[in-house]
Amino acid sequence: MSNDKTEEIAGSLHRLERAVLPHLEKHSAVSDIIAASRMQEVEVMRALNWLQNKGLVKVTEAIEELVVLGENGKAYAKTKMPEMRFLNTVKNKPLPLAEIKKAAGLNDDEIGANIGSLMRMKAIEDVAAAEKTFRITETGKKLSDGGTPAQRFLSRKFPLKVNELSPEEKALVSELKKRKDVIREDVVKNRTAALTGPGKEAARKSLTSAQTVDQLTPEMLATGSWEKASFRPYNLATQAPRAFFGKLQPYREFLEEVREKFAALGFEEMTGPIIESEFWNMDALFMPQFHSARDIHDAYYVKEPKSATDLPQQLVKKVKSAHENGFGTGSRGWRYQFSEEKTARLIMRSQTTACSARKLASADLKIPGKYFAIGRCFRYDVIDAKHLADFNQVEGIVVEEKMNLRQLIGLLKLFAREFCGTDQVKVVPSYFPFTEPSASLYAKHPQLGWMELAGAGIFRPEMVKPLVGRQAGVLAWGIGIDRIAMFKLGLNDIRQLFSHDLNFLRNARVIA
Repeated sequence: MSNDKTEEIAGSLHRLERAVLPHLEKHSAVSDIIAASRMQEVEVMRALNWLQNKGLVKVTEAIEELVVLGENGKAYAKTKMPEMRFLNTVKNKPLPLAEIKKAAGLNDDEIGANIGSLMRMKAIEDVAAAEKTFRITETGKKLSDGGTPAQRFLSRKFPLKVNELSPEEKALVSELKKRKDVIREDVVKNRTAALTGPGKEAARKSLTSAQTVDQLTPEMLATGSWEKASFRPYNLATQAPRAFFGKLQPYREFLEEVREKFAALGFEEMTGPIIESEFWNMDALFMPQFHSARDIHDAYYVKEPKSATDLPQQLVKKVKSAHENGFGTGSRGWRYQFSEEKTARLIMRSQTTACSARKLASADLKIPGKYFAIGRCFRYDVIDAKHLADFNQVEGIVVEEKMNLRQLIGLLKLFAREFCGTDQVKVVPSYFPFTEPSASLYAKHPQLGWMELAGAGIFRPEMVKPLVGRQAGVLAWGIGIDRIAMFKLGLNDIRQLFSHDLNFLRNARVIA
């Protein structure tokens, strides 16, 4: 690099760079540079990064694994390990375990670990098993005089580099790590910095003059000294470091957007508990108590308490009648003996349709009315790129005197366009115990192909009449909102929605 170019770069140095550069002729370790310059670590690292971008410094990082003493390890290094205290206590004569424990100052955990360790080393022997009396062996006496391998290891100067340990020492480390806070292994970054050719030239010729001014001050304007000052030029083409600011978790942000869109479409939000009774989660939906979805393999049952105590008994009787004989809807129901004990069983909510049932039975239900819910649901499933056992579901109902299948299909296609941003959708016949007719909504993912997004249908009279008190048309759907989020966020694996990976969270697609 020419002298003119070096002078140009040196003249643009920040005050932190000018402060660090002279110390690089004597020191290479970043820790030494920090000590010599008396600057904060963040200031030194910032200066070194800037100098490296200008080609004046080469910064390198090396990962090292170190063995470090814990608090107990530090204490054992000074006052001897429990094994050594045990041996020293019985060195002159055999003693009962209670006396050894008291004289050596050992707690219950230490005394148990000591006996096993010393017996394996054949350093002690039990001479009266009934009374637990121990005496030292010749091997034990040698260990007492010279120290156990672990005691000698702890006397070394820590931290120690793992790659410099012998196989025997590494075995000791593995054993000592099993004991509470004796030693631990840390991974550290060792940073070093070295001047490049231009950097040496800049430092040698003292081109980092302290006379360079970084900013214009009111005093300089008042005194006129700015006219003779040498101002540091700014390089607007320099690549600035990327900044990561606080933001909403991508999936959480998407759910809030869904909530806002439903509100904009005129829907009111409804809620319900995560711990739900079988009554609201299944029975009120006209799902028979012998239905396979109630099997332990599909629903998570609560162990304690097992049953709800606050069910609306009058409503339970109406739902029971619907199951047994149709509740005057023209249906004969499921024709079985409805169990009021089973309906009180508590489960983890398996579907947000329970929220719809609660809303239909509530006093503030509006007809006509539009409602939605975003809720957590739980079902036993094999976890893979498309399935989770713990997921979010968006539930919705439209209540009107008369509703038909064409309106339902139009609504489902609207949701696919609005929330998935795709026209590649299909609505196919399906089956749900509480809707007739029933349908499922599918959309095509670019990588995963066709995916089921929603189950939908028109609530059956046997469900609506007991809850509402009269017949009304209710369009209903349950959307697998996790899968829709995959469309919007460009994901191929549903598990990424709940990822703690900072790289993913920082670079996740911005939802528009």
